[in-house]
Amino acid sequence: MPVQSVESNRTLIGGQWVGAEDGIDVFDPTDVRTPIARIPALTVDDVRAAYDAAERGFAVWKATSPFERAKVLIRAAGLLRERTGEIAADVTAENGKTRAEATGEVGKAADFLEYFAGIARAGYGTLLHDARPDTKAGFQREPIGVVLAITPWNDPLITPARKLAPALAAGNAAVFKPATETPLSGLHFARALHDAGLPAGVLNVITGRTSQLADALLDDPRIAAVTFTGSNAVGEALRVRVAARNVRFQGELGGKNASVVLADADLEYAATTVVAAAFGQAGQRCTATSRVLVERAVHDRFAELLRERVAALRVGPGSAPDTVVGPLTSAGHRDGVLAAIDKAVDQGARIDVGGTVPADDALAHGCYVVPTLLSDVTAEMDVWREEVFGPVLALCPVDDLDQAIAAVNDSDFGLAAAVFTTGLAAAHRFVDEVETGQVAVNTTTPGWDVHMPFGGFRDSGSPFKEQGEEVLRFYTRVKTFAIHF
Repeated sequence: MPVQSVESNRTLIGGQWVGAEDGIDVFDPTDVRTPIARIPALTVDDVRAAYDAAERGFAVWKATSPFERAKVLIRAAGLLRERTGEIAADVTAENGKTRAEATGEVGKAADFLEYFAGIARAGYGTLLHDARPDTKAGFQREPIGVVLAITPWNDPLITPARKLAPALAAGNAAVFKPATETPLSGLHFARALHDAGLPAGVLNVITGRTSQLADALLDDPRIAAVTFTGSNAVGEALRVRVAARNVRFQGELGGKNASVVLADADLEYAATTVVAAAFGQAGQRCTATSRVLVERAVHDRFAELLRERVAALRVGPGSAPDTVVGPLTSAGHRDGVLAAIDKAVDQGARIDVGGTVPADDALAHGCYVVPTLLSDVTAEMDVWREEVFGPVLALCPVDDLDQAIAAVNDSDFGLAAAVFTTGLAAAHRFVDEVETGQVAVNTTTPGWDVHMPFGGFRDSGSPFKEQGEEVLRFYTRVKTFAIHF
């Protein structure tokens, strides 16, 4: 079966590619005047049908040998890799990230499927000693049922893979709601699994207007768990909504990630790495560095290095081979980022680089923001504390490592942090004392591989981690047994 065309106006329900009377246009953020695709705007009845299908699919899939489950995931990974060109083109077209970033996203999605195919074949419990004579005890892990996965627009292929690969490997069924702005990537992922032989109903994709479908999506009694990546406001509302029904909730939410540069660091390397961490994917990733704390003795030199590198970043369409920073995903998000920059200036920050839209007329119809470096930023400013989720980096001096660690921890968030230093003691202190779920030394705040547990502290997420074997705590339940013989 060929890769789904962006014109086909179909989504996957109960093993069938179905349409709808109504549709939603999908736009390329490099030029929002003309839609590039149209997806079905499903109805409440369609959502109920998806849960019906998921219930039937779960009964089949949980009884399927884990070796067979693994084969399906491996075949799907191979199809993603075979289709990299077409899929990456759609990721770029609907999201705006560069072709290199989109190609990497396809490869990483395949990595998730391959990794969890291996996990599917691994042990699923253990034996335990029992004090009673002639008795053998242990526990086993089992799938939990139907999982609702809600994913954002910023990583429209990786995030579905991060959630669905372990959910399916463990034997669960899923109802999947991709972001309305970027549905094509998720549909490609579903197509690969469907073509790989995933049984009907094990994965169902809901496209449509979230406001019209929210009650049907969230209140179905067959939901065993909800996994969500997105804003803190939505995530908290979801957590509260499902808590009374004893539905598991996994949230990967916001971040205000800091990188610390100490006086003994390799400043050239640190500047290059911080810029990559701050402006990759136009800053639209939860692990992006958005604050940089620099030891006062080297602050001015490091600020100069940052200015040079940020000013040199080439802005343009993600499909252009020389583009480093593509557009933001939508006009509304672009306007929000620009408003955050203006507010920072009103509160006393200085724009060293950027802070506006490009002057190039060829980019006038896109959702671009020039990569922005802000200085004279203080901890009282909103730009220092609130997630901007765009190509904006705030710079602040600190006196020493103690003050830097305190500043990193002085945040409602706790997702990722980094330190640049040649001192072993400083590196270990930073790892031990910063209160973030991910800690980097002499490398970027983004970039955590599929086998590494991923997730933040405090307002950055729920206690359930994603990725690695740790994620199975969310997607499985534990049954303890004792057998007297």
